[in-house]
Amino acid sequence: MSDIAIKVENLSKMYRLGDIGTGSLGTDITQWWAKLRGKEDPIANTAIANDRSKKSESDFVWSLKNIDFEIKKGEALGIIGKNGAGKSTLLKILSRTTSPTTGSIKIKGKVASLLEVGTGFHGDLSGKENIYMNGAILGMTRREITTKLDEIIDFSGVAGYIDTPVKRYSSGMYVRLAFAVAAHLEPDILIVDEVLAVGDADFQKKCLGKMQDVNNGEGRTVIFVSHNMAAVNQLCNKALYLKNGTINSYGETNQIISKYLNSDDEDKKAFYDLELFKRRTGTGKARFLNVGLKKTNSSTFTREFSIGDNIQVTFSLKSLNSIARKLKTAIEIKNSDGLKICTAIDIDSVHQVFAEKVGEEIKYIVEFGDIRLYPDTYYICLYVGDMSSTESYDYLEDCISFEIIDGGNYTKRLLPKSGGVLFFTPEWKQLDR
Repeated sequence: MSDIAIKVENLSKMYRLGDIGTGSLGTDITQWWAKLRGKEDPIANTAIANDRSKKSESDFVWSLKNIDFEIKKGEALGIIGKNGAGKSTLLKILSRTTSPTTGSIKIKGKVASLLEVGTGFHGDLSGKENIYMNGAILGMTRREITTKLDEIIDFSGVAGYIDTPVKRYSSGMYVRLAFAVAAHLEPDILIVDEVLAVGDADFQKKCLGKMQDVNNGEGRTVIFVSHNMAAVNQLCNKALYLKNGTINSYGETNQIISKYLNSDDEDKKAFYDLELFKRRTGTGKARFLNVGLKKTNSSTFTREFSIGDNIQVTFSLKSLNSIARKLKTAIEIKNSDGLKICTAIDIDSVHQVFAEKVGEEIKYIVEFGDIRLYPDTYYICLYVGDMSSTESYDYLEDCISFEIIDGGNYTKRLLPKSGGVLFFTPEWKQLDR
């Protein structure tokens, strides 16, 4: 495994629901005796798959089950999945803060991890003292840490509090210093959980830039867990999608993110009932009911389009309040990096969505003609709000996605990974010299 940084084989982690322990001394002794003889845990056969949405029929659950993957040196791996999928458990095992029930992990190099606010820091020590303590844990000498000290403090932005015990830090300050320490003490493998969400927007952007430098510039391995798909896509070249404690899919980041975002209803590939859609905000005076995608003059819904196709976005909504009659409705399109390509607002098309009756379903088709987007995965957000104010009634983020494929219009293999956003075919002429 000369070029392998981490190798995970048949990894599983079992937990007991409710009380700690098995509930009886006899069962605990049976488990211990089986482990001592290298036998299978007798409780393992009673454990069930990890599904937090359903009432468990057993006292034992597999937080992770039969996980196998490899990470090469210098790769950046994004781990994605819903809450409770097993992401944090996997990171804790990789960071060696907990042990697996079965399976093995082989890690080559020093590991620095930032899993949650407070990990690796002692509250009664000052920020500076914690920097030296973390460096010592990573095997660095005091002189090596001192050479990095000013750079760490400057990056963290907490210079005014560096001699203050960290128990007096805010959660954002804590994370700032913890990330600065983890990223600057030159670990071979940097593991970062979604704890960065505690920081402000500027610091999150700064952290992503630093992780890119660690990965691309210094050739170190990065493992990143986040619910921010744009950040995962920007940083990681590979992604691992965990679902109910098992690997659903593993591969190129764009493809895995697309599969994850569209996993709520995989049987309806291009039409969604939005009644139970989770990623929505707003006052609820009006709500979207469904959304679908299809080509012009086609009765079949699809998510796959070619450059130059006409794309129809169909949706239904209803007003739930007598005040919410004149509606301002919009469709946003973003690329896989989270960059907003366009926002189409109804009144800009000399039209306004209007609810005749409260509770009545309103159906619409919005057509984007001759779409000129480079091959990529694109995401649609829906918005409906008050016509005369900024009040949002219903905003659905990334509620459906679609793919733009080559379609023979250009030679993708000759272009870099990101060909751009808009596709143009201007006329080329050579001038006389």
